[in-house]
Amino acid sequence: MNKLRYNNFNLYLKDTFGCKVYKLPIDAGFTCPNRLKGTPCTYCDPSGSGTGASVQKISVRDQIESGIERYRAKYKAEKFIAYFQAFSNTYKPVQELKELYDIPFEYPDIVGLSIGTRPDCVDKSKLDLIESYAKEKYVWVEYGMQSANDKTLRLIRRGHTFADLKRAVEMTQGRGIRICLHVILGLPGETRADMLHTAQAVSQLKVNGVKIHLLHIVKHSALEQPFLDGNIQIMDQDTYVETVCDFLEIIPSTILVQRLTGERHPDILVAPKWCLNKTQVIDAINAELNRRDSYQGKLCGMI
Repeated sequence: MNKLRYNNFNLYLKDTFGCKVYKLPIDAGFTCPNRLKGTPCTYCDPSGSGTGASVQKISVRDQIESGIERYRAKYKAEKFIAYFQAFSNTYKPVQELKELYDIPFEYPDIVGLSIGTRPDCVDKSKLDLIESYAKEKYVWVEYGMQSANDKTLRLIRRGHTFADLKRAVEMTQGRGIRICLHVILGLPGETRADMLHTAQAVSQLKVNGVKIHLLHIVKHSALEQPFLDGNIQIMDQDTYVETVCDFLEIIPSTILVQRLTGERHPDILVAPKWCLNKTQVIDAINAELNRRDSYQGKLCGMI
Protein backbone atom coordinates (compact mmCIF):
# COMPACT_ATOMS: atom_id res chain seq x y z
CA MET A 1 0.00 0.00 0.00
CA ASN A 2 1.31 3.45 -0.88
CA LYS A 3 0.95 6.64 1.16
CA LEU A 4 -2.63 6.99 -0.07
CA ARG A 5 -5.38 4.94 1.52
CA TYR A 6 -5.87 2.91 -1.65
CA ASN A 7 -3.57 1.04 -4.01
CA ASN A 8 -2.97 3.72 -6.62
CA PHE A 9 -2.08 2.42 -10.10
CA ASN A 10 -0.04 5.43 -11.22
CA LEU A 11 2.19 5.25 -8.17
CA TYR A 12 2.58 1.50 -8.69
CA LEU A 13 3.71 2.08 -12.29
CA LYS A 14 6.25 4.68 -11.19
CA ASP A 15 7.63 2.31 -8.55
CA THR A 16 7.72 -0.59 -11.03
CA PHE A 17 9.32 1.17 -13.99
CA GLY A 18 11.25 3.88 -12.14
CA CYS A 19 9.63 6.71 -14.09
CA LYS A 20 6.28 8.20 -15.01
CA VAL A 21 4.29 5.82 -17.20
CA TYR A 22 1.26 7.01 -19.16
CA LYS A 23 -1.45 5.02 -20.93
CA LEU A 24 -1.83 5.95 -24.60
CA PRO A 25 -5.46 5.55 -25.74
CA ILE A 26 -5.79 3.92 -29.16
CA ASP A 27 -8.89 3.80 -31.31
CA ALA A 28 -8.21 0.97 -33.78
CA GLY A 29 -11.59 0.86 -35.49
CA PHE A 30 -13.22 -1.93 -33.49
CA THR A 31 -16.95 -2.31 -32.90
CA CYS A 32 -18.86 -4.62 -30.54
CA PRO A 33 -21.50 -7.34 -30.87
CA ASN A 34 -24.18 -5.14 -29.30
CA ARG A 35 -23.76 -2.46 -31.94
CA LEU A 36 -23.90 -4.99 -34.74
CA LYS A 37 -27.22 -6.15 -33.30
CA GLY A 38 -28.44 -2.54 -33.13
CA THR A 39 -28.74 -2.63 -29.33
CA PRO A 40 -25.77 -0.77 -27.80
CA CYS A 41 -25.50 -0.56 -24.03
CA THR A 42 -27.94 2.07 -22.81
CA TYR A 43 -25.22 4.38 -21.43
CA CYS A 44 -22.90 4.15 -24.46
CA ASP A 45 -22.34 7.00 -26.90
CA PRO A 46 -21.56 6.56 -30.61
CA SER A 47 -17.77 6.81 -30.04
CA GLY A 48 -17.70 3.93 -27.56
CA SER A 49 -15.68 6.05 -25.12
CA GLY A 50 -12.98 6.37 -27.74
CA THR A 51 -11.14 9.31 -29.22
CA GLY A 52 -12.82 9.12 -32.60
CA ALA A 53 -9.42 8.73 -34.27
CA SER A 54 -10.46 5.76 -36.38
CA VAL A 55 -13.41 7.70 -37.82
CA GLN A 56 -10.92 10.41 -38.77
CA LYS A 57 -8.79 7.73 -40.47
CA ILE A 58 -5.83 8.33 -38.15
CA SER A 59 -3.64 5.24 -38.19
CA VAL A 60 -2.61 3.40 -35.04
CA ARG A 61 1.01 4.42 -35.64
CA ASP A 62 0.06 8.08 -36.01
CA GLN A 63 -2.03 7.90 -32.82
CA ILE A 64 0.90 6.40 -30.94
CA GLU A 65 3.45 8.89 -32.24
CA SER A 66 1.30 11.94 -31.58
CA GLY A 67 0.30 10.58 -28.17
CA ILE A 68 3.89 9.99 -27.09
CA GLU A 69 4.84 13.52 -28.15
CA ARG A 70 1.82 15.08 -26.43
CA TYR A 71 2.10 13.20 -23.14
CA ARG A 72 5.83 13.73 -22.91
CA ALA A 73 5.28 17.47 -23.22
CA LYS A 74 2.16 17.72 -21.05
CA TYR A 75 2.74 15.10 -18.33
CA LYS A 76 6.50 14.50 -18.48
CA ALA A 77 5.82 10.84 -19.19
CA GLU A 78 8.86 8.71 -20.08
CA LYS A 79 7.34 5.29 -20.76
CA PHE A 80 3.96 4.27 -22.12
CA ILE A 81 1.35 1.53 -22.14
CA ALA A 82 -0.56 1.18 -25.41
CA TYR A 83 -4.25 1.09 -24.46
CA PHE A 84 -6.62 -0.30 -27.08
CA GLN A 85 -9.64 1.47 -25.66
CA ALA A 86 -12.60 2.15 -27.94
CA PHE A 87 -15.30 -0.53 -28.14
CA SER A 88 -14.35 -4.25 -27.87
CA ASN A 89 -10.69 -4.65 -28.76
CA THR A 90 -10.68 -8.43 -29.16
CA TYR A 91 -13.62 -8.42 -31.59
CA LYS A 92 -11.67 -9.32 -34.73
CA PRO A 93 -10.04 -12.51 -36.08
CA VAL A 94 -6.82 -13.50 -34.32
CA GLN A 95 -4.53 -12.63 -37.25
CA GLU A 96 -5.96 -9.11 -37.46
CA LEU A 97 -5.53 -8.72 -33.72
CA LYS A 98 -1.89 -9.77 -33.97
CA GLU A 99 -1.22 -7.21 -36.67
CA LEU A 100 -2.66 -4.48 -34.44
CA TYR A 101 -1.10 -5.62 -31.15
CA ASP A 102 2.34 -5.87 -32.78
CA ILE A 103 2.40 -2.20 -33.73
CA PRO A 104 3.01 -0.63 -30.27
CA PHE A 105 6.13 -2.70 -29.73
CA GLU A 106 7.79 -1.01 -32.69
CA TYR A 107 8.32 1.85 -30.24
CA PRO A 108 10.99 1.23 -27.57
CA ASP A 109 9.36 3.51 -24.98
CA ILE A 110 6.17 1.43 -24.99
CA VAL A 111 6.58 -1.03 -22.14
CA GLY A 112 3.16 -2.61 -22.09
CA LEU A 113 -0.19 -3.34 -23.63
CA SER A 114 -3.70 -2.93 -22.26
CA ILE A 115 -6.72 -4.30 -24.12
CA GLY A 116 -10.24 -3.20 -23.29
CA THR A 117 -12.96 -5.68 -24.22
CA ARG A 118 -16.11 -7.52 -23.20
CA PRO A 119 -16.22 -10.91 -21.47
CA ASP A 120 -18.14 -12.41 -24.40
CA CYS A 121 -15.47 -11.36 -26.92
CA VAL A 122 -12.61 -13.62 -25.85
CA ASP A 123 -11.83 -17.26 -26.50
CA LYS A 124 -8.85 -19.57 -26.12
CA SER A 125 -7.15 -18.56 -29.37
CA LYS A 126 -7.39 -14.85 -28.58
CA LEU A 127 -6.12 -15.35 -25.05
CA ASP A 128 -3.28 -17.53 -26.39
CA LEU A 129 -2.26 -14.58 -28.56
CA ILE A 130 -2.40 -12.10 -25.67
CA GLU A 131 -0.47 -14.54 -23.49
CA SER A 132 2.32 -14.58 -26.06
CA TYR A 133 2.90 -10.86 -25.41
CA ALA A 134 2.61 -11.28 -21.65
CA LYS A 135 5.63 -13.60 -21.64
CA GLU A 136 7.91 -10.61 -22.27
CA LYS A 137 5.80 -7.49 -21.79
CA TYR A 138 3.55 -5.89 -19.20
CA VAL A 139 0.05 -6.85 -20.37
CA TRP A 140 -3.48 -6.19 -19.12
CA VAL A 141 -6.91 -7.25 -20.31
CA GLU A 142 -9.67 -4.92 -19.12
CA TYR A 143 -13.13 -6.48 -18.98
CA GLY A 144 -16.30 -4.42 -18.89
CA MET A 145 -18.04 -5.95 -15.88
CA GLN A 146 -20.20 -2.92 -14.95
CA SER A 147 -22.26 -4.86 -12.38
CA ALA A 148 -22.42 -8.30 -10.80
CA ASN A 149 -26.22 -8.17 -10.90
CA ASP A 150 -27.82 -9.90 -13.87
CA LYS A 151 -31.03 -7.85 -13.51
CA THR A 152 -28.99 -4.70 -14.04
CA LEU A 153 -27.01 -6.20 -16.91
CA ARG A 154 -30.29 -6.99 -18.69
CA LEU A 155 -31.65 -3.52 -18.01
CA ILE A 156 -28.61 -1.77 -19.51
CA ARG A 157 -28.55 -4.23 -22.45
CA ARG A 158 -25.05 -5.54 -21.80
CA GLY A 159 -25.75 -8.74 -23.68
CA HIS A 160 -23.82 -10.93 -21.23
CA THR A 161 -24.31 -12.27 -17.72
CA PHE A 162 -22.17 -12.20 -14.62
CA ALA A 163 -21.46 -15.89 -15.27
CA ASP A 164 -19.98 -14.89 -18.66
CA LEU A 165 -17.69 -12.41 -16.92
CA LYS A 166 -16.60 -14.99 -14.37
CA ARG A 167 -15.89 -17.49 -17.14
CA ALA A 168 -13.75 -14.95 -19.06
CA VAL A 169 -11.76 -14.11 -15.93
CA GLU A 170 -11.13 -17.78 -15.22
CA MET A 171 -10.00 -18.35 -18.83
CA THR A 172 -7.56 -15.44 -18.54
CA GLN A 173 -6.05 -16.35 -15.19
CA GLY A 174 -2.82 -18.34 -15.02
CA ARG A 175 -1.47 -16.90 -18.27
CA GLY A 176 0.64 -14.03 -16.93
CA ILE A 177 -2.03 -11.58 -18.11
CA ARG A 178 -3.14 -8.99 -15.57
CA ILE A 179 -6.90 -8.54 -15.31
CA CYS A 180 -8.74 -5.27 -14.67
CA LEU A 181 -12.51 -5.01 -14.21
CA HIS A 182 -14.55 -1.93 -15.08
CA VAL A 183 -17.56 -1.23 -12.85
CA ILE A 184 -20.14 1.55 -12.97
CA LEU A 185 -21.71 2.96 -9.83
CA GLY A 186 -25.17 4.48 -9.99
CA LEU A 187 -26.61 2.32 -12.77
CA PRO A 188 -30.41 2.59 -13.16
CA GLY A 189 -32.31 0.73 -10.45
CA GLU A 190 -29.25 -0.23 -8.41
CA THR A 191 -29.28 0.21 -4.65
CA ARG A 192 -26.27 0.67 -2.39
CA ALA A 193 -26.57 -3.05 -1.55
CA ASP A 194 -26.42 -3.92 -5.26
CA MET A 195 -23.25 -1.88 -5.74
CA LEU A 196 -21.57 -3.40 -2.70
CA HIS A 197 -22.54 -6.84 -3.99
CA THR A 198 -20.51 -5.97 -7.08
CA ALA A 199 -17.59 -5.01 -4.82
CA GLN A 200 -17.82 -8.38 -3.10
CA ALA A 201 -17.86 -10.13 -6.48
CA VAL A 202 -14.74 -8.20 -7.57
CA SER A 203 -13.03 -9.40 -4.39
CA GLN A 204 -13.93 -13.02 -4.99
CA LEU A 205 -12.73 -13.02 -8.61
CA LYS A 206 -9.11 -12.44 -7.52
CA VAL A 207 -8.25 -9.93 -10.23
CA ASN A 208 -5.35 -7.49 -10.39
CA GLY A 209 -7.08 -4.18 -10.99
CA VAL A 210 -10.34 -2.26 -11.00
CA LYS A 211 -11.65 0.89 -12.64
CA ILE A 212 -14.52 2.56 -10.84
CA HIS A 213 -16.73 4.73 -13.03
CA LEU A 214 -19.83 6.74 -12.30
CA LEU A 215 -22.87 6.63 -14.55
CA HIS A 216 -22.67 9.37 -17.16
CA ILE A 217 -25.65 10.48 -19.16
CA VAL A 218 -24.29 11.37 -22.58
CA LYS A 219 -25.86 12.74 -25.72
CA HIS A 220 -27.29 10.24 -28.20
CA SER A 221 -27.29 7.40 -25.65
CA ALA A 222 -30.44 5.44 -24.84
CA LEU A 223 -30.45 6.93 -21.33
CA GLU A 224 -30.49 10.56 -22.49
CA GLN A 225 -34.21 10.99 -23.06
CA PRO A 226 -35.37 9.00 -20.00
CA PHE A 227 -33.06 11.17 -17.90
CA LEU A 228 -34.38 14.38 -19.44
CA ASP A 229 -37.93 13.11 -18.81
CA GLY A 230 -37.10 12.64 -15.12
CA ASN A 231 -37.29 8.85 -15.18
CA ILE A 232 -33.66 8.22 -14.22
CA GLN A 233 -31.90 9.58 -11.17
CA ILE A 234 -28.14 10.03 -10.99
CA MET A 235 -25.83 10.27 -8.00
CA ASP A 236 -24.83 13.56 -6.49
CA GLN A 237 -21.16 13.97 -5.69
CA ASP A 238 -21.47 13.29 -1.97
CA THR A 239 -23.31 10.02 -2.54
CA TYR A 240 -20.82 8.93 -5.17
CA VAL A 241 -17.86 9.71 -2.90
CA GLU A 242 -19.41 7.75 -0.03
CA THR A 243 -20.17 4.78 -2.29
CA VAL A 244 -16.66 4.69 -3.74
CA CYS A 245 -15.23 4.61 -0.22
CA ASP A 246 -17.64 1.81 0.73
CA PHE A 247 -16.52 -0.07 -2.39
CA LEU A 248 -12.83 0.39 -1.60
CA GLU A 249 -13.28 -0.87 1.96
CA ILE A 250 -14.57 -4.19 0.61
CA ILE A 251 -12.04 -5.00 -2.12
CA PRO A 252 -8.60 -6.44 -1.21
CA SER A 253 -5.71 -4.02 -0.76
CA THR A 254 -3.77 -5.99 -3.40
CA ILE A 255 -6.09 -4.81 -6.21
CA LEU A 256 -4.65 -1.86 -8.13
CA VAL A 257 -7.13 0.98 -8.44
CA GLN A 258 -6.73 2.30 -11.97
CA ARG A 259 -9.59 4.80 -11.71
CA LEU A 260 -11.76 6.32 -8.99
CA THR A 261 -13.96 8.43 -11.22
CA GLY A 262 -14.23 9.54 -14.81
CA GLU A 263 -15.25 12.48 -16.91
CA ARG A 264 -16.61 12.91 -20.41
CA HIS A 265 -16.08 15.70 -22.88
CA PRO A 266 -18.38 18.60 -21.93
CA ASP A 267 -19.74 18.71 -25.48
CA ILE A 268 -21.41 15.32 -25.06
CA LEU A 269 -21.98 15.17 -21.28
CA VAL A 270 -25.56 15.73 -20.20
CA ALA A 271 -25.09 14.90 -16.52
CA PRO A 272 -23.68 14.98 -13.89
CA LYS A 273 -21.78 18.20 -14.47
CA TRP A 274 -19.89 17.84 -11.18
CA CYS A 275 -17.83 15.02 -12.68
CA LEU A 276 -16.03 17.50 -14.94
CA ASN A 277 -13.88 18.53 -11.96
CA LYS A 278 -12.11 15.19 -11.61
CA THR A 279 -9.48 16.49 -9.17
CA GLN A 280 -12.19 17.78 -6.86
CA VAL A 281 -13.91 14.38 -6.83
CA ILE A 282 -10.67 12.48 -6.11
CA ASP A 283 -9.77 14.94 -3.37
CA ALA A 284 -13.21 14.39 -1.83
CA ILE A 285 -12.71 10.59 -1.89
CA ASN A 286 -9.34 10.94 -0.18
CA ALA A 287 -10.85 13.31 2.38
CA GLU A 288 -13.69 10.89 3.13
CA LEU A 289 -11.28 7.98 3.65
CA ASN A 290 -9.28 10.19 6.01
CA ARG A 291 -12.43 11.26 7.85
CA ARG A 292 -13.40 7.62 8.36
CA ASP A 293 -9.82 6.67 9.18
CA SER A 294 -10.42 3.94 6.62
CA TYR A 295 -8.59 2.33 3.71
CA GLN A 296 -8.90 -0.13 0.84
CA GLY A 297 -9.51 -3.63 2.13
CA LYS A 298 -10.55 -2.63 5.65
CA LEU A 299 -13.70 -4.77 5.46
CA CYS A 300 -12.39 -7.34 2.99
CA GLY A 301 -13.75 -10.76 3.91
CA MET A 302 -15.90 -9.37 6.71
CA ILE A 303 -19.13 -8.69 4.78
